Amino acid sequence: MPNPVLRAVHVYPVKSVAGCNPDEAAVEPWGLAGDRRWMLVDTADRFITQRAYPRLALVAAEPLPGGGVRLTAPGMEPLTVEVPEPVAPTAVEVWRDTVKAVPAAAAAGEWFSSHLGTDARLVHLDDPARRRPVDPEYGRPGETVSFADGFPLLLTTTASLDALNSLIAQGDHPDEGPLPMNRFRPSVVVDGTAPWAEDGWSRVRVGEVTFRVAKPCGRCVMTTTDQRTGDRGKEPLRTLARHRRIGDQLIFGQNLVPEHTGTIRIGDPVEVTG
Repeated sequence: MPNPVLRAVHVYPVKSVAGCNPDEAAVEPWGLAGDRRWMLVDTADRFITQRAYPRLALVAAEPLPGGGVRLTAPGMEPLTVEVPEPVAPTAVEVWRDTVKAVPAAAAAGEWFSSHLGTDARLVHLDDPARRRPVDPEYGRPGETVSFADGFPLLLTTTASLDALNSLIAQGDHPDEGPLPMNRFRPSVVVDGTAPWAEDGWSRVRVGEVTFRVAKPCGRCVMTTTDQRTGDRGKEPLRTLARHRRIGDQLIFGQNLVPEHTGTIRIGDPVEVTG
């Protein structure tokens, strides 16, 4: 078997919308540079995702110099959103966390509200070094995370996706497969491993950066959403429930916490160090 290498890097500037696939990315303590520094909230200032609004899959966010984003979606005029001045942070909710964030210009909320058909507001995480700690059950003192679900990065492997697609082909909904990796919204994708090898990792080095493997990633209804159309099916949750259940979670991928900063690049060697 070939030595594992970094196959792909994915950055999602706005939580729950499509992102970009750079050849390299800086690793910051709270995640890849520019990853999920923006998030949508509803009228109660609670986070909005594809779980409730699958049409978010049709929105793409292109990162701009300085941290702004350019938003595009079918039937919508493109919109450029600049980073707001951090003068009036407001409390927003993401999962069980209450986090200070800065509202974007009103035009951004109007743009998303029109696309989704519901009132929405875009906010920016101005200070990821202090705003939101990693889940204390798995994190260490001082570790923080962006607006990602719970951890700075998510790792998946092509071998595990191939294995999962083989199981889907043998299941009740074979017509839904094979699924692409974008269903799982990873930060980094690794080639050259055995299927499910990542289950046994505790530390991994990607190029010049070492990561702690915090916990397996429990999957939700977002993985059933076709990222090209916003349509939903049954897979992969049906197959994960049969073959990849740990307790009450359906598992695909591993959550990572950086042990230091650096830059990762496509083609970097991947070494399991623990």
